[in-house]
Amino acid sequence: MGRYDFRALRVRQTALALVESNRIPSLPQWYDIVGDIPPGETLARPIQRAPRVRGTKKPSRMFQPLPIVYPEDKLRSEFFGDHPWELARPRLVVEDSGNDSKGYDWSKIVQPGKQLDGESVVQRQMWLMKHNKQSRSAAYDTARREFYQHRHLEDIRRRIAKEEAMHVGAYFGKGPLEIGMALEDKSWEGWKKWAAKQIEDEQQMRAQMFSGPQTSDEPTAEEYDDGEEGENVLKEPKDALSGVS
Repeated sequence: MGRYDFRALRVRQTALALVESNRIPSLPQWYDIVGDIPPGETLARPIQRAPRVRGTKKPSRMFQPLPIVYPEDKLRSEFFGDHPWELARPRLVVEDSGNDSKGYDWSKIVQPGKQLDGESVVQRQMWLMKHNKQSRSAAYDTARREFYQHRHLEDIRRRIAKEEAMHVGAYFGKGPLEIGMALEDKSWEGWKKWAAKQIEDEQQMRAQMFSGPQTSDEPTAEEYDDGEEGENVLKEPKDALSGVS
């Protein structure tokens, strides 16, 4: 085939050759149409590449933009690497003025108007490293401890609110734990049925291997008839001999 593929240009000639060699009974319906409107040529606008002159150097990377790196990037990678499920939590990215972060005081991890998330831990760690002169690991441990404490308080408040709502008549559907347990129980019951069927089939196979196929000892009707005929044949010579004597 080579470097270029010309099969689209030769489709009409290929169809005519197939008809002449009796490979197909008749010309296809698009034969005349392709003759009137042939397919476009693939090399109508070839790509022009300027030849590279020997001895020239590669272009310098001086004018390429430098990668933008922030000191918080490594801290974010460390936190979300240890807490990957924090990325699954919904986040609020809407701001009032676009510069809400400038009004935050990271001397404490909880900020008014901002939900507690992984970014709070990163900014709190940066503040401790800058103002309290703590090391990276020490600031990370402090920020995580505060984060865990406030998340625990949020869970307690949420559980108390649910209990108060249920006390006054509110009804809540199944939670993710209940739904997961129900699906697990359903899968377990299905697996037990499958396992019992496999054990039963294996026991039957072993019984057939050691005892052979199970057949009935009683003769069938055809075997019974054949036996009576054989007995009559044996009796006839015996009767003839007794008559001769």
